[in-house]
Amino acid sequence: MKESVVKIVLLLFILATVILHMTGCGSKTAQDAVGRKGVQEASNLVIRLEGGDWGFPSPFAHYSRGPGASKMRLIYDSLLEKGEDGLIPWLAKSWSVSTDGKEYTFVLNSGVKWHDGKILTAEDVKFSFEYFLEHPPVSNTLLIDGKPFIEMIEVLNENQVKIVVNEPNATVLDRLGIVRIIPKHIWESIDDPKKMMDIDKLVGCGPYVLTHYSQEQGAYRFQAFQDYWGPKPLVDTLEFVPVSDPILAFEKGEIDLINVPQDLMERYLNHSEYKILKSPAFWGYKLLFNMQKKPELADVNVRKAIAHATNIDELIEKVARGAAVPASPGYLPIDHIWYNPDVSTYEFDIEKAKELLNNKTLNLTLLIADAQEEARIAELMKINLAKAGINLKVQSADMKTRDSMVKELNYELALIGHGGWGQDADILRENYGTSVARDNSPASNIIPGYSNPKINDLCQRQLRELDVERRKTIIMELQKLISDEIPILPLYNTVEYTVYRPEKYDGWVHVFDHHEVTHNKISYLER
Repeated sequence: MKESVVKIVLLLFILATVILHMTGCGSKTAQDAVGRKGVQEASNLVIRLEGGDWGFPSPFAHYSRGPGASKMRLIYDSLLEKGEDGLIPWLAKSWSVSTDGKEYTFVLNSGVKWHDGKILTAEDVKFSFEYFLEHPPVSNTLLIDGKPFIEMIEVLNENQVKIVVNEPNATVLDRLGIVRIIPKHIWESIDDPKKMMDIDKLVGCGPYVLTHYSQEQGAYRFQAFQDYWGPKPLVDTLEFVPVSDPILAFEKGEIDLINVPQDLMERYLNHSEYKILKSPAFWGYKLLFNMQKKPELADVNVRKAIAHATNIDELIEKVARGAAVPASPGYLPIDHIWYNPDVSTYEFDIEKAKELLNNKTLNLTLLIADAQEEARIAELMKINLAKAGINLKVQSADMKTRDSMVKELNYELALIGHGGWGQDADILRENYGTSVARDNSPASNIIPGYSNPKINDLCQRQLRELDVERRKTIIMELQKLISDEIPILPLYNTVEYTVYRPEKYDGWVHVFDHHEVTHNKISYLER
């Protein structure tokens, strides 16, 4: 009798466990939400990548760097998308531009569903642009020189919207095309989008739904949206997980892709288990000069002296482990479609640096993030600059603090690394033009205390030049002038080697202007 009771209790316990597993446990929270409509619960292909907290992936709350933006873009689609060769149709299946370059008409795909099953219409597109103008997102492409350029947004019918801009410019299509479209029925009642942290309100029309986010662990889980309108998701579940040693985690099978330095490539070469992708050089380090806080830096000879006293080849060899190329003093990197190879260069020459300084000494403070690579760059620069009479004091902070200090212009010299160097050449205006309003990115916008009328003029001319070849000519000239002035000192651009197991997944691909395959949503979609 006693034995029968034990068996019954055990069976009841097993049954309860099964039911609990099937139904989930507890209520949905911002940290872990399951069972959302349209989520594939029974996942087949699971891809795990290195995690880290990059913010809540709404258009308003993610961290401004690439890992944050890329997660947000998995949830939210845009009118156009970036493919391997340029902009491609996405939510908009076609578009047209008026002859005067001021009217853009987008024709939407029909039957596009939001994650909650409602249908996307042109009203959502109109709402998205108007909402972003009132509540700027982290990545705001709707301002030029700090001012909105949209004059009017008109819904022509359920699937067509017309956007009128105040004047033609070369970047409008890109700027409009990559704006993330948000559902009106969710966001129209949200007055402060930066404070919205409800995972259930992250309703997009993109290929993935966020089902788990842990700020503390830096962990994310995305599930494929079953009713996605576009290319079929090839990855059913995408997880970003915390790891202490990415290479060790990869070799143990805990994550499915890593970026490795050149000196570790040997273990993966000529090995049938692995594939290796080489990235374009669109990520890099640059040295920022704050001429407002340190007036001595306004002297072009001082900036040239610092350039000559910086041994770029040594930085590439000893810090980047050979996996980098020298950055162009004209800023646009060697893999950019409009790179100008004929710019002024500054070979490592201590005597030349001394001559430019007129044998005077200079004391400067260099702000860096508390990362090993940045510390090593600073160490090598300090040694070489000292030989030229430039005494460098290094100030270290965590990355987010460093980025904040840069945005607040609280530095003399600042070392900063970031991607995006392959973007439209208007990035030159955004970095060197003095009429540019600052955005959320610490990697761009204004050089404190610096202004060059000719650079400003060329920046504005290229923006308004719609003829591609004439614009390219201006950009080439602009790079040459920038290299003569070096208001920023680009150091080197990294060449990343991505290693993965093709047997697990072989869909990784670069877009035309970015270095990182994991940041590219088409890496996870059928092509």
